[in-house]
Amino acid sequence: MIRATVLATSMTLAAFSGAAQAQSAAGANEYAWACASCHGLAAHGDGPLAEYMSVEVPDLTGIAARNNGVFPMLQVIHIIDGRTGVRGHGSMMPVWGDRFEASAASDAGDYGTEVMVRGRILALATYLEAIQQ
Repeated sequence: MIRATVLATSMTLAAFSGAAQAQSAAGANEYAWACASCHGLAAHGDGPLAEYMSVEVPDLTGIAARNNGVFPMLQVIHIIDGRTGVRGHGSMMPVWGDRFEASAASDAGDYGTEVMVRGRILALATYLEAIQQ
């Protein structure tokens, strides 16, 4: 009985670990596609387009440090999806919620599109949380 419980617990932890790794990979992929050109591959604000911005591109690895050691998950999600304005290169930062929605609309239908968009944004925000210094 104890052996079965240990085996079941191990399998559950492995499943969660696999899911966490998959979400981390999804977030890293979203970051590379949507953010790295400005923020840099290591998220230090040194992407190849950063020099063309009219405002300094922030180091995304210091978000928690700039917030007393707490990663402001909801605020980050709102910035990514466009609910909170962030100025970049003289205008608003790209609103990824709208762009993700446009790319998913034909594939998933109305409700599925919303789920896909929220999933991509959450994967990206969770990735940013994971790379905090």
